[in-house]
Amino acid sequence: MRQNILYTDEGGYWIAEYPGLPGCISQGEAKEKAIENIMDAKSRMRNEL
Repeated sequence: MRQNILYTDEGGYWIAEYPGLPGCISQGEAKEKAIENIMDAKSRMRNEL
């Protein structure tokens, strides 16, 4: 099982990546929002496979 990768960019936004699905990247103004967004992105990408 892979984990999300979280980091901030130069503008202060949180970036979330999920290496288990190439191209699955999201962001948010707060860490919690970035996590929420990456969970949604993972779900949507899996449904499209």
